[in-house]
Parts: sequence; C-alpha cells; structure tokens
Amino acid sequence: KEMSSLKEKTANGLLWGGIASGLQQLLNLVFGICLGRLLTDADYGMVGYLTVFTLIAGSLQEGGFISALNKRKNVTRADYNSVFWFNTLMSLSLYTLLFFCAPLIADFFHEPDLTPLARYVFAGFVISSLNIVPRAYLFRELKVKQNTIISFVALLTSGIVGVTMAWQGFAYWGIATQSIVYAVCTTLGTYWVTRWWPSIHFSFRPVREMLGYSGRLIITNIFVILNQQLFSILLGKLFNRRELGKFTQANKWNTMGHSLISQMLYSVTQPLFAKVDDRKQQRAALQKMVRLTACLTFPAMFGLSIIAHEFIIITITEKWLASAAMLQFLCVWGAFVPMQTLFQNFLLARGHSGIYMWGTIGLAILVFGAALLVSPYGLEWMLRVFVAVNILWLLFWHHFVRRLTGYGLLAFLKDMAPYLGLSVVLCIGAYFLFSSVTHLWLSLLGKVLFVGTTYCLTLWLSGSVIFRESLLFLCKKGKAS
Repeated sequence: KEMSSLKEKTANGLLWGGIASGLQQLLNLVFGICLGRLLTDADYGMVGYLTVFTLIAGSLQEGGFISALNKRKNVTRADYNSVFWFNTLMSLSLYTLLFFCAPLIADFFHEPDLTPLARYVFAGFVISSLNIVPRAYLFRELKVKQNTIISFVALLTSGIVGVTMAWQGFAYWGIATQSIVYAVCTTLGTYWVTRWWPSIHFSFRPVREMLGYSGRLIITNIFVILNQQLFSILLGKLFNRRELGKFTQANKWNTMGHSLISQMLYSVTQPLFAKVDDRKQQRAALQKMVRLTACLTFPAMFGLSIIAHEFIIITITEKWLASAAMLQFLCVWGAFVPMQTLFQNFLLARGHSGIYMWGTIGLAILVFGAALLVSPYGLEWMLRVFVAVNILWLLFWHHFVRRLTGYGLLAFLKDMAPYLGLSVVLCIGAYFLFSSVTHLWLSLLGKVLFVGTTYCLTLWLSGSVIFRESLLFLCKKGKAS
C-alpha cells in the first residue's frame, strides 16, 4: 500500500512538475521574445557579466540545505528554524561583501556602469534566502502543485514588470528588476502556502549536523555554476559584451528547453530515490526514469536544434541571427542534461554528495582547461569542446550509479538508444526534407509537425511501454478532472 501511494505521488509529481515546467517555459518564451525585440546584445551582455556572481552567491546562501533537509529521516521545527537563521545571516554577510566588491567586478570587465547594477542585482539573493525553508518543506513533501502555482504567479508578475521597464527605455535595468520581483513573489508565495514562520528561539546544532553533507553540495554547486557559466566568464574577459550578449541569448533558449524536463525530474526524483531502499526497486525506478527522460528530451532538444535558425528570426528578429548557430551547438549538449540531472539526483538522494562534488569539480576543470586551450581558434571551437566533454562525462555519472544499483552500461544504452536513434534520424530527415523551403513559418511548422507526429506514431506502433503508460496516465487524469 505504501509503495502504491509512493508511485501515485511520483506520477502526480511528474504531472504537476511537467505542468509547472511547461507554464514556466511558456511564460519565459513570451517574455523572452518581448525582451529580445526590445533590448540589444549589449544589454544582455551587461546582465551576463553578473550571472556567475549571483548564481554562486545564491548557492552559498542556500548551502545545499534543501537536499540536506530532504535527506534527514525525521525533520523537526527546530531543524527548519536553524536553517532559516543560518541562511539569513549568511546571505546578509555575502551581500555586504559583494556590495563592496562591485567596483572590482566592474574594473575586471572594464565596465564602470556595472557597479550600481551589481549592487542592485545582488539584493535578489538576500530576498531569495528567506524562502529556502518553506521551499524545503514543499520539496520534501512533494508539493509540486503548490510550487507550480507560486512559480506561475511569480513569473507572470516579474515578466510584466521587466517587459514594461524595457519598453519604457530602462534597458538592462528591466532584466535586473525582473529577477528582483520574481524573488519577492516566490518568497511571499511560499510563506503563504506553507504558513511556516521562524521563531526567535533557535540553535545552530541542526545546521552543524547537516554541514558535512550540505558543505559538499555548496562546493559542488559552485563548480556546476562555473561549468555552466564558463563561456560567460571567458567571453566577458576575452571578447566584448556584445559577443557575451549573443551567447547569453542562445544559452537562455537552450536552458529553457532542457530545464522543462530537468525541473520536472528534480521535483520528484530526489524524494523518490530517498524513500526507496531496496536495490532492485531502485534499479527498476531508475530504468523507468531513464526511458521517460530519453523519450521526452531527445526529440525536444534535437528538434529545437534544427529549427534554431527559423525560431530566432521569427521570435526576436534577424538582429540575433548570430545566436542561432550557437543555439544549434548548445541544444546537442542540452539533450543530455536531463539524463545527467537524473543520475546526479540519484547519487544525492542516496547520500553520495562526495561523488557528486568531485565529479562536478573534475568536469568543470576539464571543460575550462579544454575551452581555454582552443580559445585562440574562436568561439565555435570552444562550443564544440564544451558540448563534447559534457556529453562524455555522462559516463562518469553512470559508473557510480552502476556500482550502487547494478545498472550496467549496456542496459543503460539499450534503454536510451531507441529514443536517441529515432530522434536523430527524424531530425536529420526533417532538416533535408525542408532544406529547400524558404518561407520561415512553413519551414518551422513543417519540421515540428514531421518530427512530432512521426515520432509519436512510431513509438505507438512499436509498442513503447513508457509512451503508452504516459498516455494512459494522462487520459485517466483528464477523465478525473
């Protein structure tokens, strides 16, 4: 009965996680198009300079405590309270440090206007730190539906504010304000839903107990960010802010694509794997998640790659055409990101934050060194190296998953190969089939319809279990509603 309840929670979590990700990406799409048309590559470059600092600061103030609280067998109010006050003090300390370091950041990138912008943007992670505890509660209890509503309202409100400011001529200040408003809305929303409030009486003992695990996650997350923001750092220093802006635009669309699946998986996989202790059940659950991830990710990301040219011109005009070529490269890597996320979540759920930490550090060092080595040959070679190394590193994560579950490499490739192979064949076919079509809308719609309908029809006729189960679950939910 307990296992049946867990399966139902997981299925519902995936459904609401998918809805949440879908709504989020839909809103990001609409607001991204508006901002792309209103702003320039130089505007995006200004915000791009600060991305790595805000992400690292956010990782430090969160401290990995959401995962640490999820891992604890019995969580008390004292645990939540301790984490709240620790994060609050940490975020205020970090903001003070970054406030005084803002001129140094501006000098590093030779952009004096970065000083006031940095001090404004960095305030966002102080606000976000206040909602870590209620977010941890929602995450632990698989309250994905509530998170969906909060995210939707926050994205809608912040997007309207950002676009309005950009339309009124505030340039990159509109993007900066959008992030601040989003932090405020999510913080207020999580407190409204959870009804949790901190108390003045607290002890840091629970934090000390969690620091070993969360400390490794802090270091790991910093290297994850460095790996993801590698080109922002290198482009900002080696090139100019216009080149950085073009990459930032391309990377934004790639991230929107693969995070649609990654966020859906993240909302349920860690709690699921933490609750399943039997080795066989772990492997069975993991294999099913691998098939589902492959089924969704490969056609979506490879499909985005072949329509990148049409998509960029139609949505944000030809002034961003240089971003289309970058997007094609990035989507190849983005197709494997959700699979990587799945393996990482399994390792974290089973308490192996050390493996996650050293694996991420190794990847970041390898990617940074390889990209720096080929940087004299231009951005295109840097992108190729970045994509290739990240895809091959998936084998590293699988190695440790195999040791824990017995899920061998051949079994993994067998689970993934049908969806990977079919997606590649269909996308290549669509590319050549519509290569002579000059009308942008016809080319885009033709490729999407050809790949989408042929892919679904092939899976249905071939008797794909995961595809049929997904459709059956959706049909049941549709009838129930």
